Amino acid sequence: MTASIRTRDLRKVYDSPAPFAAGIAGYSPMGTPGPKGKAKKSEVIALDGLSLDIEPGVIFGLLGPNGAGKSTTVGILTTRVRPTSGDAQVCGIDVWKEQVRAKRLIGVVQQRPNLDFSLTAREILSFHAAYFGIGSAERAKHAAELLERFQLSSRADELVRGFSGGMMQRLSIARAMMHNPQVLFLDEPSTGLDPQTRLLLWEIIREYNKSGKTVLLTTHNMEEADALCSRIAIVDHGKTIALGSPTELKQSIPGGYLIRARFSGASETLAAKLRQLPGVSEVNADGGGIDIYASRGGPLVGAVVEAASGAGLDLLDVHISEPSLENLFLHHTGRSLRQ
Repeated sequence: MTASIRTRDLRKVYDSPAPFAAGIAGYSPMGTPGPKGKAKKSEVIALDGLSLDIEPGVIFGLLGPNGAGKSTTVGILTTRVRPTSGDAQVCGIDVWKEQVRAKRLIGVVQQRPNLDFSLTAREILSFHAAYFGIGSAERAKHAAELLERFQLSSRADELVRGFSGGMMQRLSIARAMMHNPQVLFLDEPSTGLDPQTRLLLWEIIREYNKSGKTVLLTTHNMEEADALCSRIAIVDHGKTIALGSPTELKQSIPGGYLIRARFSGASETLAAKLRQLPGVSEVNADGGGIDIYASRGGPLVGAVVEAASGAGLDLLDVHISEPSLENLFLHHTGRSLRQ
């Protein structure tokens, strides 16, 4: 069976000027000096050998912190970003060697709506279908069906400049579905949406997938990934660091339970004591607190307090959580903020 989406050793390197730091030797707005006085640009590695196989008819989630390479991956697969090296295919078609064929098979919803404000919702859907050679009667019928399904019928003939953010996002997804693509790319589709709109979108995405279509979505919403996706990849620094079903990934969390504790001070002695507690499989100090992965939750708190007291520290706050995608995500990517 041909994978709906396949990447092999995908690499993307962006050139950007070196950071400007006034008064610091060796830095300038144009970069550092290169051969023969030419400015040498720094490199930003967005993807570093990313390989994925996504089977037909699945909802696949691509998770990762800001700057991990998610949007770059989607950009390459949808012909908007040219890779530095490696292969990218959709339904067996090399997306950069056969761009026109690939575009007929995909629908794309970007992070921010890019609708034409001079058109009505119905016109936007109809014009999009016309680009793909769909006849006027068929596109009118399909547009009406999608407007009804996305609860936009009452505003169908109004200019979209007056739409709310949620309405624009619904229309963007409807537009991507107008030519019935085999693979639908959704780049953070529910960002900024209210709970009612988010649940409606989830329902529509599931329906589209049940018709045999493949959906790839990027998201920071762990609940969304758990609810929708049958397969998930966590990427960071341009590489895949975890891959599997939501259940498999949650079961891979060391020990199962996560105890997030904050103390009155930092101490490597305390971390060492915590690692020796029965049932503790891993201890990570990060962001002013300590993450304890263990086979038990509440019953371990007393031992944590005792260990802290022995190190001359007080336990200020503690939070216990069962296995979740959020725990797995933080375990692999850390808690430090990304730019």
